[in-house]
Amino acid sequence: MAPAVASRTMPSKTADLDETWAFLSEGVDLIMTRLEAGLSFPDYSNFYTAVYNYCTSTRMSGKSLEGNRAGANLVGADLYSKLNLYLVHHFSPMVDKCDSLQDIDLLRYYAAEWERYTTGANYLNRLFTYLNRYWVKRERDEGKKTVYPIYTLALSQWKDVFFTQIQNGEERKITTAVLRLITQQRNGETIDQGLAKKVIDSFVSLGLDGTDLNKECLDVYKSDFEGPFLATTEDYYKKESEAFLAANSVSDYLRKVEERLREEEDRVERYLHTKTRKDLISKCDDVLIRQHAELMWDSFQTLLDFDKDEDLQRMYALLARIPEGLEPLRKRFETHAKAAGLSAISKLVEASDSGADAIDAKAYVDALLEVHRKSSELVARSFKSEAGFAASLDKACREFVNRNAGTGSSSTKSPEMIAKHADMLLRKNNKMAEEEDLEGALNRVMILFKYLEDKDVFQTFYTTKLSKRLIHGVSASDESEASMISKLKEVCGFEYTNKLQRMFTDMSLSKDLTDSFKDRMTQNHDDIDITFSIMVLGTNFWPLNPPAHEFMIPIEIVPTYDRFQKYYQTKHSGRKLAWLWNYSKNELRTNYLNQKYILMTSSYQMAVLLQYNRNETMSLDELVAATSITKDIMTQVLALLVKAKILVNEESEQYDLNPNFKSKKIRVNLNLPIKADLKAESADVLKAVDEDRKYVIQATIVRIMKARKTMKNQTLIQEVISQISQRFAPKIPDIKKAIETLLEKEYIERVDGSKDTFAYVA
Repeated sequence: MAPAVASRTMPSKTADLDETWAFLSEGVDLIMTRLEAGLSFPDYSNFYTAVYNYCTSTRMSGKSLEGNRAGANLVGADLYSKLNLYLVHHFSPMVDKCDSLQDIDLLRYYAAEWERYTTGANYLNRLFTYLNRYWVKRERDEGKKTVYPIYTLALSQWKDVFFTQIQNGEERKITTAVLRLITQQRNGETIDQGLAKKVIDSFVSLGLDGTDLNKECLDVYKSDFEGPFLATTEDYYKKESEAFLAANSVSDYLRKVEERLREEEDRVERYLHTKTRKDLISKCDDVLIRQHAELMWDSFQTLLDFDKDEDLQRMYALLARIPEGLEPLRKRFETHAKAAGLSAISKLVEASDSGADAIDAKAYVDALLEVHRKSSELVARSFKSEAGFAASLDKACREFVNRNAGTGSSSTKSPEMIAKHADMLLRKNNKMAEEEDLEGALNRVMILFKYLEDKDVFQTFYTTKLSKRLIHGVSASDESEASMISKLKEVCGFEYTNKLQRMFTDMSLSKDLTDSFKDRMTQNHDDIDITFSIMVLGTNFWPLNPPAHEFMIPIEIVPTYDRFQKYYQTKHSGRKLAWLWNYSKNELRTNYLNQKYILMTSSYQMAVLLQYNRNETMSLDELVAATSITKDIMTQVLALLVKAKILVNEESEQYDLNPNFKSKKIRVNLNLPIKADLKAESADVLKAVDEDRKYVIQATIVRIMKARKTMKNQTLIQEVISQISQRFAPKIPDIKKAIETLLEKEYIERVDGSKDTFAYVA
């Protein structure tokens, strides 16, 4: 197509307004209505020159100035006015056309005209560059904010004349048409998203900030589109959600909401202004989630019960979008996890013939860990390890670990069971350690340890068990022992593990002492059993008690006993050794049988069997007299020897050495715990814990009072609870009793005139 050519002759440099506009109007009309016909560069240059000539002609011819304003500026106003009037009349046929159009046809016409109009306006803006650069700029600099550059003028007239007339009234035809298009898309129909974008973008472009033309103004977009759009969105999803839930499950609804939210996010990306996103998503969250949150909360338990992981993930993700949406879930999850823990232990108790007292420590720990594992995986997988759910799990675990059917009313049962399990793991020949990673097993013990309220009970049981592992040499390895102590230290601090570490120091020193003793005896040519070894253990660090009865040392070991006593006194004069025969062990070699056996015995068993070097038969009373072991303990010692068939008991309370003893093993272990020892251990531990707690509470009170000088009774009690709670849960009566004790000892005193205020006594 050949470029259009202006039919009029180029006006002279001194042409007046009418002549100039007559020439320019043809070009303006061509640009605004028939630009597709083409505009040649010569014609464009002529139009540009005509504008330039008119705006500069009066100044160049020397016409007078009016005030401080140049003539060029005055003539610019006339030209600006002519162009403005043209634009007003330009819309008349367009308005008439729109009256006959609806919905998609209206939008297509509107979008096509908008594209034509804005393209033409861009050309006009360049054509009137000189006017923009001087006259428009001068007017705006002087505060006339209703004077715009030509392109902005064109947009202003589109809005004020064309757009306003079409949108006039409540119907707002263009807005209504766009919203119907969006509704069609929500209903599953395919729409022309490019058309929607063009129309909506025009709303954005029509917003004008008179004070700053470069600043984005969304007034038109918000009033004529965003406001109605959000209202329509709310109405649409309110009806849809109610209808959908009436016919479908909550699980189906969660998937539906997830899908709708993705669609709205995509809608923003494709054809809405980005600033609509926040309000749109907020509106969707309110209608689709918040208004149905209670229904979701109520169905949460069902999803937990049936392990509906995907649905749980959806519910979490959706409710996380609204304020306080997750808190009811956290509380329900805490209740669920607690119930699971309590149920697991209840099943163990029910399966046990003897009830809670007979529960195996490994089974108990494994049951608690399995509940924690499943719940932890659920928190990580379905709740994204969110801090609130992690805290709910911790609360639940703290409850079912410390109080369950296995513990009854005792707060010491769980610490005892967990300590026993740790003891089994850390012993030699432990199948659990062989079958799985021992370090991993210890880490799992620590999971439960962190939930224990009475960590001091665990500490005392663990110390007792460790002492026996070390004394009897049955630890799996020093590395594993050190690793466990390190884990405890990390959780509870140096003071908690100080005694444990000192026990290892004593073991090392005892080995050196034994070697030194043997060297001295060898130098003196004293005959001493090379298998002899001694452990000298600090009273303050080892939870060991000497036997409550006398013990007559067998004559076979008296020489070695006497030599060591003398040797030790030469090295540590003034120290007194308390011999713990109840923890000692021995090896005896048989000479009375065809097959020689090595019998591994306790000191009490040794004392009994050595009597048969000088006697063929002995009664219970004779054995008690010969060893000074109490009758109760002697009865249990003899029962083990009879069961092992080392002794025979054919007559009442008469015991003979069995000449027909046989064993498949050369080394026969007879050193098994007796009931008296087992009962004493648990009782001793709990007694030690009670005593220790008294001193811990008193020391804490003194420390607090020394720092504060004076404190009220209630405040002091709360502070003591706060400081001790990491170690154990102190009881208020115990704290009050400790306060009374310290008052009697004059560490603190009552403040005169106040019954409930105490002062530190320096």
